[in-house]
Formats: sequence, C-alpha cells, structure tokens
Amino acid sequence: MKVKTLLLTIMLSLGSIFSYAQKINVKRIDPPSWWTGMHNPHLQLLVFGPDISKIIPEINYPGIRLAETIHVASPYYLFLNLVISPKTKPGTFTIHFKKGKKEVAGYAYTLHKRNNNPKLHQGFDNSDVIYLLMPDRFANGDTTNDNMPGMLEKANRNNPNGRHGGDIKGIEEHLDYLKDLGITTIWSTPLMEDNLPTYSYHGYAQTDYYKVDPRFGTNQDYKNLVKEAHAKGLKVIQDMVFNHCGTNYFWKNDLPTPDWYNRWPKFTRSNYHGGVVSDPHASKYDYRHMAAGWFDTSMPDLNQDNPLVANYLIQNSIWWIEYAGLDGIRQDTYPYPYKDFMSKWMQRILQEYPHFNVVGETWFSYPATVAYWLENNRNKDGYHSHLTNVFDFPLMMAINRAFNEKPGWDTGLARLYEVISQDFVYSNPMKLGIFCGNHDSNRIFSSLHKNLKAWKMAMAFLMTTRGIPEIYYGTEILMTGEKSKGDGNIRKDFPGGWPGDKMNAFTPQGRTAEQNDAFNYLRKLLNWRKSNKTVQYGKLTHYIVENGIYVYFRSYESQKVMVLLNNNDKPVTVNLNRFTEDLQGFSTGNSIMDNKTHTLTKSLTIPAKSPMILELRK
Repeated sequence: MKVKTLLLTIMLSLGSIFSYAQKINVKRIDPPSWWTGMHNPHLQLLVFGPDISKIIPEINYPGIRLAETIHVASPYYLFLNLVISPKTKPGTFTIHFKKGKKEVAGYAYTLHKRNNNPKLHQGFDNSDVIYLLMPDRFANGDTTNDNMPGMLEKANRNNPNGRHGGDIKGIEEHLDYLKDLGITTIWSTPLMEDNLPTYSYHGYAQTDYYKVDPRFGTNQDYKNLVKEAHAKGLKVIQDMVFNHCGTNYFWKNDLPTPDWYNRWPKFTRSNYHGGVVSDPHASKYDYRHMAAGWFDTSMPDLNQDNPLVANYLIQNSIWWIEYAGLDGIRQDTYPYPYKDFMSKWMQRILQEYPHFNVVGETWFSYPATVAYWLENNRNKDGYHSHLTNVFDFPLMMAINRAFNEKPGWDTGLARLYEVISQDFVYSNPMKLGIFCGNHDSNRIFSSLHKNLKAWKMAMAFLMTTRGIPEIYYGTEILMTGEKSKGDGNIRKDFPGGWPGDKMNAFTPQGRTAEQNDAFNYLRKLLNWRKSNKTVQYGKLTHYIVENGIYVYFRSYESQKVMVLLNNNDKPVTVNLNRFTEDLQGFSTGNSIMDNKTHTLTKSLTIPAKSPMILELRK
C-alpha cells in the first residue's frame, strides 16, 4: 500500500512539473542580444512570457553576474539586472528558469564582440548635407513585401494616407543617385514596425522597437543598407521616438507596471506647447498636460520617469547604434518626454559613443526656446540637455516667408538676418540643423509659389549659411505639397520609385526641363559645398539687409566666400565699399555657379531674384 501511495505521489509530482513546464514559455527578451566591451557594464533584460515571474532565473557564464531580479505588477514580466565584466568573452549562454531545483525553461542569449572600428559612429557635422526621405514614399525595390502576414494595413497607392510600398531595398537601389546629387547623409523616417490598421506608413507609432517593419524589410536588410551606404561614403541617421509608442505594442493588454504609460482618468491629449518646459513662469498643470498628455489616441505616452521604461528606451537606442553601425540619431518630439530622462539618455549615448550626434526635433518659433535644448547652454534653471544638435525651426519659418516678400525693414531677406542675429542665445549655432521644409510642413517650392528663381536663392542660402543643411526628398526635382491639403499631399511618391511609373525623375530623361534645371543647380551647389571647408566651418559675418540685398561672408583660415542675395525683381548694383573689412586683400571673386570672374574694386551687379556665390581670390 505504501509503495502504491509513493508511486502515485511521484507520478502526480512529475505531472505537475510537466504541466507547469508546458505553461512556461519565454516569448521574448529585450534587448535581444548585447555586446562585450561596453563602457557601461550594466544590462537590464526585460523577460516576457506567461507566469514568468513565478520561476527563478539563473545564469552561469564567466564574467556575468545576475545582480538583481525585479518582479513587477504583471506576472508576465521579469527584469534581470546583469553586470558584465570587462573580461567577459563573447558567446552564447543559457538563462535557466527554475521551479525549485527543476529547470522548466531555458533561453539562449548571445553576447557579441563589440566592433571597435574607429571609423564607426563618428557622427555628422557641418561638412554634411542630410537628405530626409520617407521610405514608404521614396522607392519600392521589393514588391513582394508590400503586404506581409500579420501586418494589419495593406498597400494602397490610391490612398494618400495609406501604405504605398516603398522599402529599404528601394533606398539601397538609389544610393548612387543620392551620392551623385551631393548628399553625404541619409535620414529616413522610422523603419521600425508600426502595425496599426490605418495610417501606419509614417512609422511614428511603433509597435516593436527592436524590429524593422517587414513591409520595409528585415533587420538584416537595414544593417546591409547602412553597410552599403558606408561603402559609398554616405552616413545614416536613424529616426527614433521615445515620447510614445503604438497602441498595438506586445505589452498592450498587460503592461509591466501600472505606470508604464502616463495614465489619465479619460483620454487626454498633450497641449503641444513644448515651450512650457523652459518657461520659468509655467504652471505645473500646463507642464503635466504637455509632457504626460498623449500625442494621439493611437500613441500611448510612455512614462520615462519609470526607471524600467527609461532603461528600456536607453538600451534600445544603444542596441541599434551598435547593431546597425549608425552615424547619428534624429529624436522625434524632443521636448515631450521628461527632460531629465532625455539628459540622462544623452549622457549614456555619449558615454558609449563620444563622437556621436543626436539632433532633436525642437519645433519652436523663437531661437531662445530652441536654444534651451542645445548642449552646454547656460540655462537659468540649471538644466543641461547634453543634446549635441537641434533643428533651427525659426530659420525654416523665415526662409518660407523671406523670398516671397518685398524688401522692408523687417520683411523679405531681413527675416533671415534677424533670425541669425539672435545666434547669441545658442552655445554653438554651428550645431544647428538648418532646412526649408520637412515631412510635416509645406514643401518649399509650393511655399515659394513655384518660383524657380526664389527656390534657387533659398537653396543657395541654405547651403552657404551657418549650420548643417538638410533637404527633404524631392526638393531637388521641385516636388510640391501643402500641409493644409493633408499629410499625403506633402508626402507624395517620388516619381520613378515604383515599377510602371510613367515618369522616372531619378534620371534626366524622366525629368522636365525645369526639374533638370533645378536638379543640376542643386547638384552643382552640393558637390561644391562638399569640398569647400570655408562654407562648412567658416566664421559667418553678415551685413544688415539694404535695398533687398543680403550680403554675408564665410571665413576659414585664409579663405573667404562672399554671398550676395538679390530679392528684387530687377538687377541691383551693390557698392562694395561697405564690405571693405571682409574684402581687404582680395581682388577678384570666382562665381561658383557659372565660373565667371568678377573684380572687387567698386561694385557688383546682381541679377534680379538671384544669388551670387563668390570664392574670393587675392
């Protein structure tokens, strides 16, 4: 009888263990891999799986110490804090999950050897020209991934707000086009999975921070793109979003902690007034509604004050930099996450990659508000962002008005002068990303009422003033679009990027005469700028706008470039005596666009609605 009872007990115990083992399933661990040799030895793993919190993790690998296991409100998550010794060797080890002494699950985790190639992660600077493209709207290199299993939204080019099928292969196939144009750096809007039923093409409501959207390609495809770009001398900037994710993230039905998102009794939008962060008189009410309000109903607001959320986002960015070999990051809606977290994130990035660059979207109308976010700025509240670069939205707004207006005390080109004259608020105005339009604004050719002469002046100014220029895809072929007509109108497909397109603007034969005129003009300007350190790094000296003429100089060592912009509808003769301090020692100037030589004795005549860019000669 005792034997039968003992056997029954053993059988029941084994059955219980077997049953429990069947339930345990580690569905994912983030980050999915890591590297040895990182400056920061700490790694926090998010472990996700049914009832994973009820079992005990163990790691037995030389140089790795499981310092802490964190249990949270949801039984579906564990957070493991690892410490990785500098002497740890790369390899794959098993994370054992045990119930008592019995192992009920295991997960193989890999530590790679860090790539210490000094040419990687060198960032971007004033020698670069950035090309912003939207992958879904740029080129469709692989039509077989337009619709993928499990992806909710299907491709439909007839829907201006739907997915159109552009992908990573489409970008890769046109790297030579970008290089020939004179571009040095590619910024693509987000490529991470955005698996929502509608309006998913833009990628800003991400549903997996560690996975390229399969309709764009794979993680490996992205890694290959960066490698191919580097081989052609092009850099790559990744677009990241830390303020919010998409509602369809894997944790949607069971958040790790109740405060993983910023929660409200009922849906509450952000007030979108980012200026309250730097406003010394701002109310706590307004600040909370800006920072903790949701960007949209499909974009839950992440709570970066939760240290687990903060670590998750920080490690994700480091993972992509290391995995793909990135050269920079563009961070979306920069002032919207909690600012102390953003400062900590930047410090962690620079700890691992001292020469790296991150440019923040700081959409404000006034230079002082933009300047609050730039590194080393002496903010009165003591805040130090450590952010290496910001976008100059005030200058963008001025460009879109300046070339349309008649000359006046504070109109026309005076708008450019006035914005730049406020550069004293910046710790380093050379760190500003400058542009005339992006994926959220009117296209510049539309803003300029399709005036090609005005467009050429805008491009000449953008490529010769201080800062790091960026152009939006299709600017070089005069693509049009107005924000008031919807986002789809400013995010049209690049003609020729899809099989069967009637026009292929990637080739001279597929462009109109006006488009070829614009393309060739910008191509010549960009390729000249690429090899001219004076306009890249030179000191800027500008003169008050008079009679619709804006004159400025760039000086670098013994070299100088003189730029004259005539915003009048008639030629204007400029007396050069006013500029003696910059012209002293120089006798001629070579016009870089038409290769004509001009003497610098008394005056210069500038054609109507035209720029003149001169390399000065002694």
